[in-house]
Amino acid sequence: MAHTFEELVEMQRAADQAQAQVQRLRDQYGPPTREAWSEQQTATYETAWRAWRDLARDVQAAVTAHAQAEGQSRTEVEAGVKKAARHPEPPEPQDE
Repeated sequence: MAHTFEELVEMQRAADQAQAQVQRLRDQYGPPTREAWSEQQTATYETAWRAWRDLARDVQAAVTAHAQAEGQSRTEVEAGVKKAARHPEPPEPQDE
């Protein structure tokens, strides 16, 4: 299923948010080699990591499908998606 560019941007934002959650947990828990994580911490981290991995995999597959369907370079589509997801353009003011 080919996604629209806007859907790809939303998928990338979700993957970026999941990655940020993994980083927050790493920062909060500290390295597991310094101080052992509890079972709850380990489970929470692993769940967050799997969510990030799955979302990242899905967006990569969707970017590939979109690029093929549109006859575009996969690299250019990915760069455009990441730029739009991470540096959105401010909305244009509307005339009143």
